[in-house]
Amino acid sequence: MFFTKQIHTFFLSSLAIFLFSCKEFKKNHSHQDIPDSNIAKGKILAAKYCQSCHMLPDPLLLDTKNWEKGILPGMGPRLGIFNYGFKEYPSSRHDKDLDKGFYPSQPVLNLEEWQYIIDYYTSVSPDSLSLQQRKYAVKKSESLFKVEMPVFRTLIPTTCLVKMDTSVFPHQLVVADMMSKNVFRFDNQLLLLDSFKSYSPVVDIEIHQHDIITCNIGIMNPNNGKYGSVSKISIDEKGKMQTDSSLKFDKLARPVQLTSADFNGDGKTDYLVCEFGNLTGALSWMENMGGGKYDRHILRNTPGSIKAYIRDVNHDGLPDMWVLFTQGEEGIFLFTNKGHGQFEQEEVLRFQPIFGSSYFELADFNNDGYPDMVYTCGDNADYSPTLKPYHGIYIFLNDGSNHFQQKFFFPMHGCFKAIARDFDGDGDLDIATISFFADYTNHPEESFVYLENNGDMDFHPFSVPGTASGRWLTMDAGDIDGDGKTDLVLGNFSIAPASVKAAAGWKEGPPFIILKNIIKE
Repeated sequence: MFFTKQIHTFFLSSLAIFLFSCKEFKKNHSHQDIPDSNIAKGKILAAKYCQSCHMLPDPLLLDTKNWEKGILPGMGPRLGIFNYGFKEYPSSRHDKDLDKGFYPSQPVLNLEEWQYIIDYYTSVSPDSLSLQQRKYAVKKSESLFKVEMPVFRTLIPTTCLVKMDTSVFPHQLVVADMMSKNVFRFDNQLLLLDSFKSYSPVVDIEIHQHDIITCNIGIMNPNNGKYGSVSKISIDEKGKMQTDSSLKFDKLARPVQLTSADFNGDGKTDYLVCEFGNLTGALSWMENMGGGKYDRHILRNTPGSIKAYIRDVNHDGLPDMWVLFTQGEEGIFLFTNKGHGQFEQEEVLRFQPIFGSSYFELADFNNDGYPDMVYTCGDNADYSPTLKPYHGIYIFLNDGSNHFQQKFFFPMHGCFKAIARDFDGDGDLDIATISFFADYTNHPEESFVYLENNGDMDFHPFSVPGTASGRWLTMDAGDIDGDGKTDLVLGNFSIAPASVKAAAGWKEGPPFIILKNIIKE
């Protein structure tokens, strides 16, 4: 959550004016005894300190318990407050992978002021969050996709990558497993062709005709070390994967995606790397210096970059970047290439730091020739693991000048990824989406939902029987069987945090499943 990038800071300089305009606050049932004056002071201090790193958090977006026990204790160390009420706040204060100056050496506000902030958020926030409301109930359907499972099994499914390879025929499937650190290749009948042992989990790849560029996260669990790397696997004439030392760069902060392009126009292939990190991280591009050497250039020195697309947005012949950041200052940024390796950044969509942004895609929903955005939020593994009514799928339409307006929202707990394709062949974009933090207790079938587009931003939701067999972290789309229709592959990461009620069958389930498109044309 709270990170150290300076954004515009707003606060009222006159407490008297503020109190006059807002004498009383609507307080929740558990904090009726807190004086309005404390809450008013806390609101001003929150505006000063809590939006110095990101959008000012709205207290109505979380219940009181999660503010008091989760978010605020996590924020305290960023302000130099490590002990409060004789309790040591959880932090990475002594993390050897953090610079010594990461946390303030002295508190930036006193404990009385900190209590005012606590009073504000715990008093104004609701006792509980509202339930999700949908226009249509999710219906079960077996007419959309047919579930196909591989015979292949891993000891415990911890699938961290699934990717359809349509560059070869018959098409193939690449799957990576966190625990074994293996990369597997399957044919279109889901039979194992080959495997390769990586030194760390592979979470993203670029597939070329005779090689695979791998993004190796290092340590999967949140950490601040620079243990990640990018490397190369060659595929020989017999289809066997083997190490290729001609490409490698390392010391990356938990990289989660890589994309190649010639960013500076020198004729050599460079790489954009989303270094998600944890408390620290960066969006970096690696300049190809020739001879297997790369120079790292930081475009934005903050954590949370998770998904990037390379496009020539302004049609000047230079590759620009759309990038989603999902930590602290959550938002979608446009990096415009100014030439010679220089970029200008603009935040085109901004989200609350509590949203848990997880993914986005570019897709033209209204056929006007301009890229719109389908965006998901649902990461529920941080300081506030509770079901949130604003988690789900959003569509933002482009006005033609890269200004975006929300036109659709489908609530879905813990939504992690959405893919927009014309799955049913009727000429418009449907949406397939997975949840990694679904309401498994009450609605386990909603771990996968298909949204059928009926026009005018009207989407009807369906679940597919059989998709409750795993906990889906990853998903990819492609024509695995070569019949001209878009299929899906879902990757099962069966290990769940304590906040998630684990299903008994996840660990015995398949490492992945195929959702074969059976819609009749």
